[in-house]
Amino acid sequence: MAGHSKFKNIMHRKGAQDKKRARVFGRLIKELTVAARSSTDPDSNPRLRSALSAARAANMPKDNIERVLKRAEGGEGENYDEIRYEGYGPGGTALIVDAMTDNRNRTASEVRAAFNKFGGSLGETGSVSFMFDRVGQIIYPAAVTDADTMFEAVLEAGAENVESDETGHEVACAPDDFNAVREALETVFGAPEESGLTWKPQNLIAVDEGQASTLLKLLDALDDNDDVQNVSSNFDISDDVIAKLA
Repeated sequence: MAGHSKFKNIMHRKGAQDKKRARVFGRLIKELTVAARSSTDPDSNPRLRSALSAARAANMPKDNIERVLKRAEGGEGENYDEIRYEGYGPGGTALIVDAMTDNRNRTASEVRAAFNKFGGSLGETGSVSFMFDRVGQIIYPAAVTDADTMFEAVLEAGAENVESDETGHEVACAPDDFNAVREALETVFGAPEESGLTWKPQNLIAVDEGQASTLLKLLDALDDNDDVQNVSSNFDISDDVIAKLA
């Protein structure tokens, strides 16, 4: 899961960081597989460089990474389709679900079922994405440095914005600048906690306790789906409500 900082904070509080490593690795392997289709040379393949960085940040064993690249070099490996689903959740919140699958019908059916079960509805492509901006996102824990130092480094790296609080630093940049910004920050602070392209909401929608409870169940259901790579949303849940639901 990735999204704006409010989403990240909620997922932290809900214990999402305790998810099985196998699920995280499975998503990273899919991204590596798709990224390596065009070339297994990271110097000429920016997407592969990004995928390799994410795999290393998650402490994926080197053998696992090399196995994926060897299969790609030999023209082997699964043939995953990249699909984006858009829809609405409880309280009129908008959700974008990015998936990779070897069975489009299965994934569409499962994603639709999750939306329907928890008060949402799938829409057409473009039905909610106009409310989001596609950005590169790089997240560091608060412990790496203070807000002022991070701001200066982000400015030097060519990023567009950084938001720092007690939980960490969230850097945003243009998608075309993502690899350059990430690599510049890595030379200063090391590998980020999380990085990738994501959908950043232009505005947030406040939801009450009842809506938030159902929405979080929807997010959990999507997160449990092996075909789902990433979910972005524009909800805003107050700290009081988060405390009640934790």
